[in-house]
Amino acid sequence: MIAHPSSPGHARRPVRRAQARIALVLSALLAAQAGFPQNRPQDSKPTDYEVEAAYLSNFGRFVEWPQKWNAGEPFDICVFGPDPFGPLLDGALRGESIAGSPLVPRRIASADAISGCRILFISQSKESRLDAVLPTLPGILTVSDSPGFSRRGGMIEFVIQGNRVRFEINLAAAQRAGIVLSSQLLKLAITVRRSP
Repeated sequence: MIAHPSSPGHARRPVRRAQARIALVLSALLAAQAGFPQNRPQDSKPTDYEVEAAYLSNFGRFVEWPQKWNAGEPFDICVFGPDPFGPLLDGALRGESIAGSPLVPRRIASADAISGCRILFISQSKESRLDAVLPTLPGILTVSDSPGFSRRGGMIEFVIQGNRVRFEINLAAAQRAGIVLSSQLLKLAITVRRSP
């Protein structure tokens, strides 16, 4: 049976295909740590921060947010504290968008400037502030490479496993913030914490 162009099944196919392509990109990052500039020498491995920047540019596609935003409004991916990415994050976000909103990198030095962030990468130097900052961030996807971040209430923690950048997910923390993470993202995590 052929779906009519106005039927719901027909409308969902492009969305499913796009989600499948994004899942393949994330899977490729896990499998080969690939998906980086074509001018990279064939035998050179991307740095951990290149991989993390690529993940940050894709995580937002696997999230249902508690608050919608207008198409064209910037989708801010923020770095709180000293920026370990530098131009790598700018390059990963350049030209990318989610639901018509351009991905924009933003560096912030104080917790007062977090408002407006959709994804917040918290630098290891801010680890001592986690207990004070994390409970005050509803609707913001929190990410860090600080050891123990997901156990302390962060949502996604980058970890190195087998010389590859992987990630753990604290599903309970995401749910408390009103964020719904897709099952595709949960399948790619090495650990999913489901209770506080």
